[in-house]
Amino acid sequence: MADRLTQLQDTINQQAEHFCNSIGILQQFSTPSKFPGFDRTGSQTPQQQQNQEDYAMLFATLISRCAKDIDTLIESLPSEESSTELQVQSLRRLEAENKEAAEQLEEVVRQGEILLEKIQGALSDIAQCQLDMQNPALILNKDVKPIL
Repeated sequence: MADRLTQLQDTINQQAEHFCNSIGILQQFSTPSKFPGFDRTGSQTPQQQQNQEDYAMLFATLISRCAKDIDTLIESLPSEESSTELQVQSLRRLEAENKEAAEQLEEVVRQGEILLEKIQGALSDIAQCQLDMQNPALILNKDVKPIL
């Protein structure tokens, strides 16, 4: 993800594209103006008028949405009131939170290692029991005590 200034620049470029495209559409679909002294009429079909209205709504929506995005990005930028002291204080607070989270993570890892050792021990016992069950003669011989 890009920083806020890059996002702002990208959004401004997008706004410029919207303006440029809307002007291009206006040039493409606009009706010729009547000049005095000329008899030529520039009548439009209803379909062309509908296309113009659709394009006008589309670009009005795009431009207004983009303008809102630009305002939001500008408001999210740090202000001049944000002094070096405030930034250092904020960084110290974030560092303390990071240290606390690291300690919690270390504790969870330690508990996980203990649990892993218990599980490995239990699996070893299960494997040994399965081996003992496969050879019942060994089990009988263990129970029989030699006579001296």
